[in-house]
Amino acid sequence: MHGTTTRIQEFIGDPVSDAPVMPREDLEEIFGDIQKDLRFDHELNGCLNCGICTATCPAAHYYDFSPREIVQLLWTENLEGVYDAMQEKIWSCAQCYTCAARCPFGNSPGGLIMIMREVAIKHGMQSAKDVLRPFSRVMLKLISTGNQLAPNMITPDHFRDWGPNISKVDAPLKLLRAAIPMPTLNTIETAWEVNLKTSVELYTIWEMTGVLGQLETIDENLFDVITDIMDEKRDDYDDWLEDQKDQDDE
Repeated sequence: MHGTTTRIQEFIGDPVSDAPVMPREDLEEIFGDIQKDLRFDHELNGCLNCGICTATCPAAHYYDFSPREIVQLLWTENLEGVYDAMQEKIWSCAQCYTCAARCPFGNSPGGLIMIMREVAIKHGMQSAKDVLRPFSRVMLKLISTGNQLAPNMITPDHFRDWGPNISKVDAPLKLLRAAIPMPTLNTIETAWEVNLKTSVELYTIWEMTGVLGQLETIDENLFDVITDIMDEKRDDYDDWLEDQKDQDDE
């Protein structure tokens, strides 16, 4: 009889220790959330292990990162390897999808990594919290003003990932903004004015699509702040609607 083989990893844990890194059921739950995503079967079709994805990957040239490794871990259902990659490696991907364009098998490592990132957020992994923490001020700015960025955020102490030249930013922002002829731009707290209705609609979209739920998992304090802001904006919007109704009735 021929021996039976499988591509699926069956052993969990350190081979020289009886103690697993994590309970198998927890690893299976994380992988199950990745596998049941509607995009998973479309993005993963198999792997020739040719390495074209890694050879053409910009991130692979600068980080300890390999799209081929990600595909192999998922294809072989290496539960520990997938979990380990979600601690750091998946955050190195630039989402340029060069890998998807070049893969002869039609895989999309970038698409798979996007799924893994969303699952990392869902499970509140520390890696997701660490990566997304710098963006908390952007989310707060967006929900409170309707703008992702504002001039007063462009300071030497922020956005160090923009490179060394950010440390050279030293400009009289208030003076420069005042020189802009449009009245709405004479402020450094926001890039432009967004009306109340748009702010409430934006928050509602986040709420209905689960973004706020994910945010609560990653940063509960920021979630509480944003919720308080939007409760106040919703009350202000309701008051405005009531005023408009009263004016129409007169």
